[in-house]
Amino acid sequence: MEKTLISTILFSALTFPLLTQAQQNSWNGTVLGFEALGEGLLGEMLGIRPILTENGFNYNLAYLNQLAHNLDGGYNTDGHVAYIDQTALTFTQDLERWTGIPDAKIEGNIVNRNHNDLLTTERLQDTRVNFNDLSQESWGGQSSTRLGWLTFARSFDDRRLSWRIGMMNKVQTFDGILPCDFQLLTHCGGKSAFSLTWNNWNVHTWGTSFEYKLTPELTLKTGVLEQNPRASSRSQAWSWSTKGSKGVLVPLELESRTFVNDLPGIYNFGVLYTNAKQKDLYKGKSGGPGATDPEGYKEYDNTWFFYGGFNQQITQHSDDPNRGMSAAFSASVSDQRSNYMHIIAAAQLRYRGLFDARPNDWIGLGVSYIDTSNHYARNQDYKNQIQGIIDYNNPDYSPVPGDSVNAEIHYRFRPVSWLELQPGLQYWHRPGGLKETQDAWVTVMKTVITF
Repeated sequence: MEKTLISTILFSALTFPLLTQAQQNSWNGTVLGFEALGEGLLGEMLGIRPILTENGFNYNLAYLNQLAHNLDGGYNTDGHVAYIDQTALTFTQDLERWTGIPDAKIEGNIVNRNHNDLLTTERLQDTRVNFNDLSQESWGGQSSTRLGWLTFARSFDDRRLSWRIGMMNKVQTFDGILPCDFQLLTHCGGKSAFSLTWNNWNVHTWGTSFEYKLTPELTLKTGVLEQNPRASSRSQAWSWSTKGSKGVLVPLELESRTFVNDLPGIYNFGVLYTNAKQKDLYKGKSGGPGATDPEGYKEYDNTWFFYGGFNQQITQHSDDPNRGMSAAFSASVSDQRSNYMHIIAAAQLRYRGLFDARPNDWIGLGVSYIDTSNHYARNQDYKNQIQGIIDYNNPDYSPVPGDSVNAEIHYRFRPVSWLELQPGLQYWHRPGGLKETQDAWVTVMKTVITF
């Protein structure tokens, strides 16, 4: 399985130039999930928004909530409706008009999250093992308001080179081939967040990144970012400090926005390196199992993480280029010595405008595969051996996870431009990777209001 995934990712990277075709058509990612925002609930805000736009200030203010209810199965079968929500402000201030610097801008993101209620840990998974997926991807582990990013960016070399610096987040530059439309975390965006060394969306660390267009379709991305395990803590929500930093992250990614059969697609392959010390999940510093090693677990000064995938439109409605189907695949492979999620792979189908009467609605279907690190599983098993526990129902037993499969189907209904209602159904096979946990069915509902 691992060799197949690596081969697939490498094949996608190596065939980027072959996929690229000379085209006069502009690349349109609407059917891939990257559609332009419609008019918000507040409209032009009595003329305030056009004035802001005229002066280079553009923003998106949106409210989101996600509900999940366990219909059947899971670790705890008692019924529960889990609820989380967030309000997010993302903005850009154009500086080029005032300074003459090409593409100069200030970018920012502020997110307020509430209701720390996650069905994954409340009902679906055995809490004696680390969770490997989320029923509500926007769950952040705490209720807080925090700075997602605040950066300065500009371009060079006739806009071929883009540079960004400041308190940044990886989603600004890296692994942007997939939207975050599903409610399962394994289907939200690309797979680079599963490296567990940087964060998605609303957590900032210091860094700088570069994007260089090798061709109009092919972009090389790299940078240097702070690796700080404390970045997601409440104390760091607005901090400018690097307190807690353990080292640096160096990503290298190749991204192609191209056409296949005259339809747009986006492909990427990335490598993430860190020199921050990572602990082995099984081996001790003296050579034996770390659970009984007086010197603790072995540490590594260098670890690697690979990710990649594609998102390709495969059909187009006869009279509307913004309607059609896209197919996507994304995967990651980690160093399983120190990362308890070894392989993550996900495949999705999306269709925008399936029904003539509802051209702006979406339907999505996705299936993900999650493989647990054998170092993590061996450590769990060894802890049972030294305690002499073989009964899974014993509270002190350490369950031994393997692989799991999760799936989701949803329909996104857009009655007006500023409102999205997205009911869905999730299926969890071996939640948490445990064969002892019943397969689970979960109903979900996501609501988005754009202001």
